[in-house]
Amino acid sequence: MKIVALVKQVPDTETKIKLLPNGSNYDPEGIKWVMNVYDEFAVEESLKIKEAKAGTEVVVLSLGPDRALESIRTALAMGADKAVHLKDPAFEGGDAYTVALALSKALKTMEFDLILAGKQAVDDDAASVPSMLAQLLGIPQVNQVSKLEVGDGKITAYRDIEAGSKMVIESPLPAIVTATKGINEPRYASLPGIMKAKKKEVKVMTAADLGLDASAVGLAGSKVKIIGWSMPDERPAGRVLPGEPEVTVKELVRLLREEAKVL
Repeated sequence: MKIVALVKQVPDTETKIKLLPNGSNYDPEGIKWVMNVYDEFAVEESLKIKEAKAGTEVVVLSLGPDRALESIRTALAMGADKAVHLKDPAFEGGDAYTVALALSKALKTMEFDLILAGKQAVDDDAASVPSMLAQLLGIPQVNQVSKLEVGDGKITAYRDIEAGSKMVIESPLPAIVTATKGINEPRYASLPGIMKAKKKEVKVMTAADLGLDASAVGLAGSKVKIIGWSMPDERPAGRVLPGEPEVTVKELVRLLREEAKVL
């Protein structure tokens, strides 16, 4: 079985984001970059399938600049077999569509039975690339999967829904599955794994290698363009209501009703 795990490098959620003075983008200076947490679930699920099914190969596919190689190497250190890195200045500034387009072109050069990805990236929270990719490849997709069973030529995916119930979906392969929290607990890369990762193949592909003109990808080919960034308003300071409980409770109810207007 051949599995492709999609990986995106994103800012660490603990990184304090600052905007450029003109508000055109965030300032990349001082940002710590990590593998998207939901993509970690996808990589781990790929490796679990590999361990259960002899002969399975896991290939990491990522689009990004030079720094993305760090997250690719992390996935290889976890146990993936090899990787493809889509790297080209032409890819920079692209939206979900241009990313999906480039990924689809790369996937058409590869053999795969199953594509695993995170349900969303924590930087833009768009959750759009896997769906667009499924459309471009003409294959089925199951989103936000918390449990996955792989059979011969098919998968059974479980999605959490209301009241603690699960939706069960069967799909033929090839297919795309996006992983959510609860599907597994991603492993840490071991020291031997890290050493082995340095020797594993990472194939670099440019837009030209994919048969794509620079005008079709990145900012030039984007259907959606970000016109500006702004930080959220600062949270106002809290208020302390002094006095006896019977007085402060009445005042609190009044404030909730008349000022906050939540009652």
